[in-house]
Amino acid sequence: MTRPIGWWNARTAVRGIYKILDRIHLMEKKSACSRREFLAKMSSLPVLMFGGVHLLSGSQGARHIAQIDVFPITYPMRGRFKFFEGPDGHMMGRASAVIKVKADDGTVGWGESVPIPKWSYETLESVTTTIRNYLAPVLVGHEVFDIAGAHRIVDQNIAPAFGTGQPMAKAGIDIALHDLLGKMTHRSLPEIWGRKAIPSLLLSYTLNPESLDDLDALIEDGRNRGYRNFNVKVSPDPEYDLELCRRVKKRAPEGYLWADANGGYDLDTALKVVPEMAEIGVDILEQPLPITRITGYQMLKRESPLPILLDEGVVSPANLVEFIRLDLMDGVAMKPARCGGLLPAKRQIEITQDAGLLFLGSGLTDPDISLAATLQLYAAFQYQLPAALNGPQFIRESILRDPLIPEQGRLSVPEGPGLGITVEEAKIRPLLVEL
Repeated sequence: MTRPIGWWNARTAVRGIYKILDRIHLMEKKSACSRREFLAKMSSLPVLMFGGVHLLSGSQGARHIAQIDVFPITYPMRGRFKFFEGPDGHMMGRASAVIKVKADDGTVGWGESVPIPKWSYETLESVTTTIRNYLAPVLVGHEVFDIAGAHRIVDQNIAPAFGTGQPMAKAGIDIALHDLLGKMTHRSLPEIWGRKAIPSLLLSYTLNPESLDDLDALIEDGRNRGYRNFNVKVSPDPEYDLELCRRVKKRAPEGYLWADANGGYDLDTALKVVPEMAEIGVDILEQPLPITRITGYQMLKRESPLPILLDEGVVSPANLVEFIRLDLMDGVAMKPARCGGLLPAKRQIEITQDAGLLFLGSGLTDPDISLAATLQLYAAFQYQLPAALNGPQFIRESILRDPLIPEQGRLSVPEGPGLGITVEEAKIRPLLVEL
């Protein structure tokens, strides 16, 4: 029998979902445990995180999900980015499933699922039908404040694959519930998490030239917009990649240079390329090998003069703990849209930090709502390195009343309850896609 909690202040009740995780985080820091002790403790955290946090059941103040709507859209894009190219080389647009969750008191929260078929197995069609046909029906009637319980429900109805089954679809639901939670309690997400956010994030400019002849103009475009830090897409051609890095470092010698291979190298190539990248001045290498090359990552981490980050494949806290145990990497390129949303992403950052590893702020060319959620998360952890959030660089339209626009290489964190943004539904209609 659940004890009524009507005597609780509503804001305190909402924050209770996260207090359990934050207490664990604090105890770990105070204990100054060894790495072995840390890993032993971490093995039980996925159970704790999703294991029965149900704060408002039986209370008169409980609110429930009344309706979930999904709007498949495509944002028009500018420039070239290889993950959004069609067979003939033209830009196809940035597909997105916008999610509207309405509570029984009429309050609305907005979320967004952002599939990239060339990067992961989820598509606009799959996230839309998964949410409409499998997730929305089982979440209607669920208590709004019980986000951990919502994760349990969706995981029961879309089973895990390597980590979280269809994490991009689930991330959109999670983001919408966080937005709804914040609006109903009149608090920003960092406030709900008990954290003090920074007002803006430093950005990195993405370089993905079709040829080296295009590179100087792209760098100049970034510098004219106030960017001083760059991330480059590399693999599979090591000679091209090294020359690319060399030229970028020459044009921006003081900037942070982040190379991302998206799993495109084999082990022998990675072992040859990494020392040369380090000599050029590359600061970090992300996902050099496919995520399944476990022994390859172990060897590369031992021998690499550069920090090695994982990205693809880190889709749940449980995955991350296993990868840390196997000693595969120096850190993680974090993406809330990749790993099921803000609740698991927040825990992954905490796990990474407690293990003494790097976390770099990244994204999936996030538009509007997904970008706002990512900004709130990184700002809450007072992230200081350049963040590879390139949605504003490549996406031409916005469905927000106040679009998120970088200024001088920085992006302000939206202020206000929930995600801090206002979605204008009229702007969604011209972007709708028939499925």
